[in-house]
Amino acid sequence: MGAITSSMAAKFAFFPPNPPSYEVAVEAATGKLKMTEVAEKENVDVLKVKTKRGNEIVAVYVKNPAAKLTLLYSHGNAADLGQMYDLFNELSIHLRVNLMGYDYSGYGQSTGKPNEQNTYADIEAAIKCLQETYGVKEEDIILYGQSVGSGPTLDLASRLSRLRAVVLHSPIMSGLRVMYPVKHTYWFDIFKNIDKIPLVQCPVLVIHGTADDVVDCSHGKQLWDLCKEKYEPLWVKGGNHCDLELYPEYIRHLKKFITAIEKSGHARNGSIPSLDSIDSGRSSIDCQPRQSTDQREKSRSSTDHREKPKLSTDRRDKSRASTDKRERSKKSVDYTEKANNITEQPEKARNSIDRFGDMMRSAVLCNIDCFKPAATKI
Repeated sequence: MGAITSSMAAKFAFFPPNPPSYEVAVEAATGKLKMTEVAEKENVDVLKVKTKRGNEIVAVYVKNPAAKLTLLYSHGNAADLGQMYDLFNELSIHLRVNLMGYDYSGYGQSTGKPNEQNTYADIEAAIKCLQETYGVKEEDIILYGQSVGSGPTLDLASRLSRLRAVVLHSPIMSGLRVMYPVKHTYWFDIFKNIDKIPLVQCPVLVIHGTADDVVDCSHGKQLWDLCKEKYEPLWVKGGNHCDLELYPEYIRHLKKFITAIEKSGHARNGSIPSLDSIDSGRSSIDCQPRQSTDQREKSRSSTDHREKPKLSTDRRDKSRASTDKRERSKKSVDYTEKANNITEQPEKARNSIDRFGDMMRSAVLCNIDCFKPAATKI
């Protein structure tokens, strides 16, 4: 019974694109790996990395000569590297970071099957590749976890003492809590982020949409409450689960965080430069958990740093992705910092957040039903 329940829980979390959006080929002239179905770039390396569980995962490493820090990006449920490729390149440019993204076992052209333990081995292999192949130090790495990617991100972050920072993008408290109003952690649950986040020693930025109808915004709020070293969170008003990159405030706030982390050096106990008031962050949160009929967990008491749920007659709020929201993402935002002469990136349009939003509008990053449970009940 327990094994069946655990297996069911795992099935709720993993939806690799089928067929994969890309293939991996070998260049005849150089012998180097390349991804098909995406634009080839001189500043992007394609790699295959062995994990300790015997799988071989595909990773991409985007180089930025102006970078001081490196982002290790763990993507969401129903995406693979082919779909994330343009975003990775844009983030590298706008944030002035090197960036490694990887496909979990069973995703894209990575071998093996997707499951929780494999994702932990996958991210360990990715960070080991950064350190051994590219000479990146742990203290210069920022882990970025989107949706289900918050699972391997927090598992690794909870075990590293010198990590520079963590970004959680539409994160989950745990796999089971996305769908069921459980108040306690069960042994068969997966990605027990709510139990691991207090162990993270570095600064944490949480980004979540207030209209997220896949992973309720209360997940991000409660994880932020439990952070040891909080950074001003970003609650994207009207943002859903798959569209936060469309909002100008997303890239602005993320860049502000990266800049603050760069200035912070390797200090761990001091305040972070450019950090806005944490109290202000607490009071301005427009993020309420939904009723239990929406399969969301009721919040715990305030003494346990949980937020009380707001009852709603709707089973699931529809995304407030209105025309006004789309128009906001089209507005040009002044982006004065240039891309520092990065090879293959000469266009001035790439320096604007408006350009970033326009590119992301056409990207398919995840399936809106990526957490829909199977018909069988726990």
